Order: sequence, then structure tokens, then C-alpha cells
Amino acid sequence: MHKVIVAPFLDSYVALHPGSKKAVKLPHWRYRELTDLASDAPVPEWLTDIARRAWNLDLTGIPVTPTLLRRQPSPFGHGRASYELNMGCNFGCKHCYLGPKPFSGLTWPERDRLLHLLRDAGVVWLQLTGGEPTIDPHFLAVYQRASELGMMLEILTNGSRLHYRPILEALIAQRPHRITVSLYGATETSFDELTQRRGAWNSFIRGLDAAQEASLPIDVSIIVTRDNADELDAMKAFTEDRGLTYGVFSNMSPTIGGKDLPLSSQVPELIRKRPPFTGCDAGRTSMHIDPHGKASTCKIARTPSIDLLSDGLDGLARLAGISDDLLQRTRGCSGCKLSGTCSTCTPLAELYRSANASRAVYCQHPDPAPDAPERR
Repeated sequence: MHKVIVAPFLDSYVALHPGSKKAVKLPHWRYRELTDLASDAPVPEWLTDIARRAWNLDLTGIPVTPTLLRRQPSPFGHGRASYELNMGCNFGCKHCYLGPKPFSGLTWPERDRLLHLLRDAGVVWLQLTGGEPTIDPHFLAVYQRASELGMMLEILTNGSRLHYRPILEALIAQRPHRITVSLYGATETSFDELTQRRGAWNSFIRGLDAAQEASLPIDVSIIVTRDNADELDAMKAFTEDRGLTYGVFSNMSPTIGGKDLPLSSQVPELIRKRPPFTGCDAGRTSMHIDPHGKASTCKIARTPSIDLLSDGLDGLARLAGISDDLLQRTRGCSGCKLSGTCSTCTPLAELYRSANASRAVYCQHPDPAPDAPERR
């Protein structure tokens, strides 16, 4: 199995070590030197120096193959992607933005082809998500194939299956770039209440313990809702006591189907103001793939989409145009004088509107008086 990935990434070239967050930028001529080396040639001395300093990795005298995985340039500039293996989940969190979570996805041959398409599209960093990705029957096969194809992998998970021996052994053998685990409470009572699953806390603790014992790279997402807001400090302390880094997430969005149910779980005083939205690379250098192989600009803006399995990579050429159309300020935002300082991206604002959410949740303008006309 390869120890170093050398790949084009956007307008640069990088050397990566699976399982490490450290990336080393390479000049083009060094990248070309590596791709031109014979398979039985030793790893160049300059790269052994980089590997030793960046990753404490000794490549002295080791042949290029299988040590280096040399990714080829792609005419498509999609360096990052998220792949939703399956919307099914073993938790039933009240705040979940997916809404109904049907348990369905592609067959393994279709997933295998999809992963090769992502590789050929230039994807270097791939996020595996769900639902809960680790309960998908093809999770291990997807994870192992994506790793073999030279992708740096992040798993978004509730942690409940990380202690499962086949999964743990696969993650140790082919280390992920990051595992982001969601924390839903500091006690068994609050955790099980928010996830609406008895035993959820115990399975979470077992998974987290196993992952830490294996020294896997864990980050924690502290999810704050009305159910557990009184435990925010305790959740931070829980994470810090384990020596883990964390982020706090308290802003909820409507479901992807346009229902406002998750919004009622927000704690108003903990809603964080986002920085002004000035655009993003969604649809140009990044994309989202749903469980059925449909590529869209991101997890929020899911339509229009491209069916990668039927349209192939040529369909990706349409994503940039789709992104441009979606980012236009339309409907309620058309002509708004505050659009330059607005913190909500257009697809997300459209989702709030489809859920008939209070404008105060996503807009800098106050809600109009009951008899005032709606802005168009």
C-alpha cells in the first residue's frame, strides 16, 4: 500500500501522507520528476527528507512503487467532494437536516465506478458522510477503494460503530485524514434523549474509546440544541479531558426537503452570526454526491444535479453554470440593498423560504408587519 500520495490539487501540486493533516506543496517540476521516475527507482533523497520532517516517515532506499501513488492531472478542477453513502441512520436526532432518511444507495459495482469517476475528476480530499456512513453495507468497500485510488478521507460519523472490529482494523490499516465525531450531550440521559435512541451514549463511548486507543485522528463536533444547551460547558470539558479538538455548532437549517422542524431545536441566544457571504467554490472546485450518484454543487443546493453514472465526467462541465445560476440573488433577495453584507448564501436562503421560516432566522431585515407587502 502506498505511503505517500503525489497529486495535482487545483492550481498546485501536493505531497500527502494518508492519516496526516500535513500537506507539502511541490513545484511543478518536482511533481513531473516524480511522475517520470521508473517504478523500481528509489524514492529521491529530497522527498525522503520531506517525508522525515513532515511525517516522521523513513523512505530511504525504498522503491517508488508501491511507496508513491502518483495521481495524474485532470481536466476537471474538482479537488474536494463529499459523498453521502446512504441517508439511513441508526440515530433519530431531532435536529437532523435530512428529514426522512430512506435507507437506499448504489450497488457496489456502481459505487466502484463512481469512485473512479471522482478520482478522474481530480478529487483528492473526499468526505464520507450520510446518514451514518458506517452502517452502510458497502462502507468498508467504499473506504478501501477510495484510499487505494489516492484520496485523503474524512468520515463524518456519530461514532457508534467505530469499535466494530472490521471497521476499526480498516481505519488502522488505511488511516483517514480525519474522523469527525458528533457529540450530542455530556450525559447518557441527554445524549439518548436528543438522538431518540436508548443506548446511543454507550455505543458512542465505546466507539470513541476504540478510536482513541488506536490513535486515530479524531475531531469533535459539539452539537448544541434546546435538549442539551445546559450541558455545553460539560461537553467542552468532556472533549478537552480527552485531549481532542472541537467545534461548537448551534445553527440549524431546515431539512433538505424544505421543512422547518430542525429550526425549533435552536437556542436563539446561541445562534452564531455568519460572516458576509461573498461566494464560494461549490460546483467549481468542490461538489456533493448523493446516495444515488447525483452530483450537485453542495449539500444544501441539491438541484439541479448531474447523474454521474449516466452522464459521466462530461456532465461535470455543467456544474459551474448551475452554481452561477444558484448564487444569483432572486425572489425575496432580488434588489436587496443589504445583499453585500448578507451572511446567508442564496441556496440556504431559498431553503429557509421554502420552509416558511421566520425571516429573522436568516435575513438582516426584520419580518414585515402583517399587512406589509412581501419584497420581490
